[in-house]
Amino acid sequence: MTDTAPTTTRTADGPTVRLTVSQALVRFLAHQHTERDGVRHRMFAGCWGILGHGNVAGLGQALLQSHVEALEAGYDGVEPGPEELPFYLARNEQSMVHAAVAYARTSDRMRMFACAASIGPGSTNMLTGAALATVDRIPVLLLPSDTFASRASDPVLQQLEDPRTGDVSVNDAFRPLSRYWDRIARPEQLLAAAPAAMRVLTDPAETGAVTLCLPQDVQAEAYDWPVAFFRPRVWHVARPVPEPAALGRAVAVLAAARRPLIVAGGGAVYSQASEALADLAAATGIPVADTQAGKGAIAWDHPQAVGGIGATGSSAANALAAEADVVLGVGTRYTDFTTASRTVFADPAVQFVNLNVLAFDAAKLSAHPLVADAREGVRALREALAGYRVSEAYADRASGLVAQWTAVTERCYAPSGRDLPAQTEIFGVLNALMGPEDILVNAAGSMPGDLQALWRASSPRQYHLEYGFSCMGYEIPAAMGAKLAAPEAEVVAIVGDGTYQMNPQEITTIVSEGLKVILVVLQNHGYASIGALSDSLGSQRFGTRFRMRQAATGQLDGGLVPFDIAANARSLGADVLVADGVDDFREAFLTARAATRTTVICVETDIDGPNPPSSAWWDVPVAEVATLESTRQAREMYDDARRDQRRFL
Repeated sequence: MTDTAPTTTRTADGPTVRLTVSQALVRFLAHQHTERDGVRHRMFAGCWGILGHGNVAGLGQALLQSHVEALEAGYDGVEPGPEELPFYLARNEQSMVHAAVAYARTSDRMRMFACAASIGPGSTNMLTGAALATVDRIPVLLLPSDTFASRASDPVLQQLEDPRTGDVSVNDAFRPLSRYWDRIARPEQLLAAAPAAMRVLTDPAETGAVTLCLPQDVQAEAYDWPVAFFRPRVWHVARPVPEPAALGRAVAVLAAARRPLIVAGGGAVYSQASEALADLAAATGIPVADTQAGKGAIAWDHPQAVGGIGATGSSAANALAAEADVVLGVGTRYTDFTTASRTVFADPAVQFVNLNVLAFDAAKLSAHPLVADAREGVRALREALAGYRVSEAYADRASGLVAQWTAVTERCYAPSGRDLPAQTEIFGVLNALMGPEDILVNAAGSMPGDLQALWRASSPRQYHLEYGFSCMGYEIPAAMGAKLAAPEAEVVAIVGDGTYQMNPQEITTIVSEGLKVILVVLQNHGYASIGALSDSLGSQRFGTRFRMRQAATGQLDGGLVPFDIAANARSLGADVLVADGVDDFREAFLTARAATRTTVICVETDIDGPNPPSSAWWDVPVAEVATLESTRQAREMYDDARRDQRRFL
């Protein structure tokens, strides 16, 4: 390690080096590594940032200095120097957190980014990304700048003043959104806070957003740091094994099951448990359903794969869930979409065995908890269940249900004959043309539901859906993050026109970084998901279409809003193709795949579907009293549906 400042003194901690807090933080992060299964990774790929007065002379200076020193040491800028944290310039602070999340997810949470913002709005723009990371259990380090610790310049530009106290800033809003939060009010606090942050980031059970607030004066303050603070540190990511007694209890329940079902969640993907899960399913014959985060944990054509489960799942998985007497959850947190708002598991005596690295999730639904790494837990179950196999009749039942749903999928993927294609037809083309190592990115709206029901994922990384926080605006920056993590993959993001209008600007970042992704923009002039939901709940699709306001009615019920997505995408630096129908889209996708630059494909789709048939319920309360007949009818249907809801499982 080459010091950039002279060693000053020798203390009880050994020799020291004088650096600013920002310089010390950059150097510290550059020397962190992760290791799992003997594979070591440099922990931080870099730092996303937008600089302002809160960090340009602190963290910004440190990032620049680390780069200049790397160049002076002979590094060419392609590979970072050993003490360098490469800087990536974003256009929106929320977006850069989305990109960091996608990068970490694609890297199975072994590698990650830091995200740096200036004070005030720059920092609060990251709040949505922080919530998404923590909800989805994805590691990202947030470095929001803060107001003066000395309070010498209060109130500084963009500072929130609280007349009740002087130690609150907007960054306190990150507290409930972070798995670890700290404010570095004195330089020496970093010595404890930085390792604590790394511990949480690398903990498979406790990970999520980690926030270190950096007052702008402290960022530039110098301190004599122990050289030992910057020694390379390897954080070994644990694979906890099942506790023998808990394993015995779980096996006893599973071995007595006559109609068992496995539900594979995101933990099965992040722990790389796919091979073990496929082996367990093949040996026992237990059918395997998947959640949004778990799709691809077992390949769609595995004999025991039965597809997505829950509110947007397949009829095969949901029928088996309704009959199941034992459910083995592997790395799932049982969201309301997975349980169909606690209606899909209908057997009055159903029991749950929950294999999860987080005890909080393992205990859900009154389960027999099995707290362990998903891969190690599945391997232990496979060994302990040697000789167990479901009945031939039950296996045939599962196969028959899958065959029925396969026919439904084929119909949804086939041309509908309408003037405009359904989005499911576009998905069918993509599913046929994308390979197992390609990555499909999507998030909120109607598309995740259709995709969970229909998409045939052939590998764990192919299906990249953000449906924990269901955040519109995730797709475009996430495509960038996934591409940075897997440059060899073809990354395809499907973007609705509503999402596109919320957050298109990172197309410019993608272009500036020289990355190649394909963005498929489906334009249907409205919010298809909420429109259909509104209609089903008696609210008549109110406020869900992109229309001009009419003076005569005072409503947004006029002509289409003349927004030219193709022209906008082109202005941001992307190549653009406009497809007219499914056949034209297929040719456009092949053209984009062969290209070397980012390409946006725009295609008009039918906002009214058709969509896959629903086989489960989702709890969205309807007005109990109303003058609208449509609402009254919807309330009757709601009251009828929720009779099957189980408050306690």
